[in-house]
Amino acid sequence: MSRFRAAALTVGCAAAALTLTATTAHAAPGDTQNVCGSQLTPSGWVDIQWWNEYACGSTFNPNAKRIQQAAGLPIGTTLTVCASTLPPSGWVQLSEFYNSSCRYSVSPSFNNNSWQIKRVS
Repeated sequence: MSRFRAAALTVGCAAAALTLTATTAHAAPGDTQNVCGSQLTPSGWVDIQWWNEYACGSTFNPNAKRIQQAAGLPIGTTLTVCASTLPPSGWVQLSEFYNSSCRYSVSPSFNNNSWQIKRVS
């Protein structure tokens, strides 16, 4: 029975990983998705919000994030994003500021943690 459980768990984890990959790979420009903070933000996506989620582990640090598909948005589009990831290729930073939605550390700080970015190519 324990081998069966281990096999089922392995298959379930693999399916979950494929689902996340498939979801981000087939997302339309501007789509958002919630993921645990331990997951890397895929290429062409940006972090737009951080919070603490029990399902992502027990910690005081914000450990969940909302990501947005930036690749494919029209030239001239501007976004407000968290500075926890770099702007995708073809985007430039317009300004830098503090945003309470982008606090990805438990240490209270009012340092700049967000950017306004614009698609230029």
